[in-house]
Amino acid sequence: MSEVPQREAESNATRRRRRQGIARRQSYAVPSFREPARQHPAEGLHSAGVMDKRTLREFDELCLTPVQPLAPQEIRALRLREGASQAVFARYLNVTTGLVSQWERGERRPQGASLKLLSLVAEKGLSCVA
Repeated sequence: MSEVPQREAESNATRRRRRQGIARRQSYAVPSFREPARQHPAEGLHSAGVMDKRTLREFDELCLTPVQPLAPQEIRALRLREGASQAVFARYLNVTTGLVSQWERGERRPQGASLKLLSLVAEKGLSCVA
């Protein structure tokens, strides 16, 4: 068996880089995807002893948008208030047009993230989810 000369064993990319005088590819350290948890806005107050744990929980509850179940008529009124067709409304909420139609007819009820988005739209308008 004859050995293949090293030049022939090189890849085309390696030969091209050598011809163009490009240095060998550098390997870079990839940053970790595990970022440290972001500190809560009021955590500093808690650690300083100004705010107790109970107040911290109440602060969290005040910051969250309350979620209430919506009746089919409310969903339709909300969509019409925003001046959107079912297709456009569905696109903003990342659901299908058929699902919006089912919500408005009362065949299904919005749940989870969809209900949260509808609550945000009811409170702040469709532009807040755009």
